[in-house]
Amino acid sequence: MSLLQPIDTPQEPFVPRFSPAEIQAMQRAVLNLATRWGLSDDQLAVLLGDISVRTLQRWKKGQMGRVGVDTAARLSNILGIHKALRLLFKDATRGYGWIKRPNTAFDGKTALAVMLNGQITDLMRVRRYLDTARAPW
Repeated sequence: MSLLQPIDTPQEPFVPRFSPAEIQAMQRAVLNLATRWGLSDDQLAVLLGDISVRTLQRWKKGQMGRVGVDTAARLSNILGIHKALRLLFKDATRGYGWIKRPNTAFDGKTALAVMLNGQITDLMRVRRYLDTARAPW
C-alpha cells in the first residue's frame, strides 16, 4: 500500500481573501505610503494596475469602495515592500528613499522604475528582492 494517493481534482491556486475592512485599511496605508515615497497620483495609479486618478482622489476623500482581486494583490505587495524596507532600514527615511535610488540588482534602474512597468510581476520582483535581502532574519 502506497502512502501517496492520487489527487482526483487539481488544486486551485491560492488566492488571498481580504475582508472589506482589510481592503480599506490597505487602501489607507498605501495612500499614506505613496506620500512618504513621494509618488504622484499618476505613478500610484500605475502601481495599482492603472486605476483612474479619479478613483485615487475618491480614496483620498475617504470613499474607498470595492476593489478587485488584482488591485487587492497589488495593495498587498506594496505593503510587503514597505514592511521589508522597514525591517532592512533602521532609519525610516532611508527606506522611503530607497525606491528612488538606482540599484545594481535592477540593472541600475530604481525599484520605482521597475514597478512602474505596470505588471503585478514587477511589484512581485521588487518584493522578492527585498524579502531575499532580509531572509537571514
